[in-house]
Amino acid sequence: MSGFELKVIPDVVWVAVGGLMWLVSALTPSLDVPAGPRLAAAAVLLTAGLALIVAARVDLARARTTFNPTAPDRSCVLVIAGAYRFTRNPMYLGMLLVLLALAAWLSNPWSFVLSGTFVVYMDLLQIAPEERALRARFGPSYDAYVADVRRWI
Repeated sequence: MSGFELKVIPDVVWVAVGGLMWLVSALTPSLDVPAGPRLAAAAVLLTAGLALIVAARVDLARARTTFNPTAPDRSCVLVIAGAYRFTRNPMYLGMLLVLLALAAWLSNPWSFVLSGTFVVYMDLLQIAPEERALRARFGPSYDAYVADVRRWI
């Protein structure tokens, strides 16, 4: 386990990446995309992302299990219903969609690249240790879930 695993809550990570995307877009040239299509794409991505985040949090609350991303070992229920039927990480996917909405609005190629750094960070330092904790806690039930549902989409 790396010293950085599960140390920074994902909300801080995606807001920081969004801030970096904005900064980079202010310092580098953007694509010449009209505001209408940018706004439309951003609105669709933002709506989908926020809906997914809210749905996932509701699913966890209904199951009465933790949504503390720094303590996955405290999970008392393996949630596989609702948004979790389609992706093992609906909140993180929702955060990525919000970042992609920002990238679409900014219309800056580097913003799209930076949104990819969120995926890499989450895979290595958040999701991998979460999966180890869930596998240790739920064993074969978690393995079956992993076999049926993809990590992102």
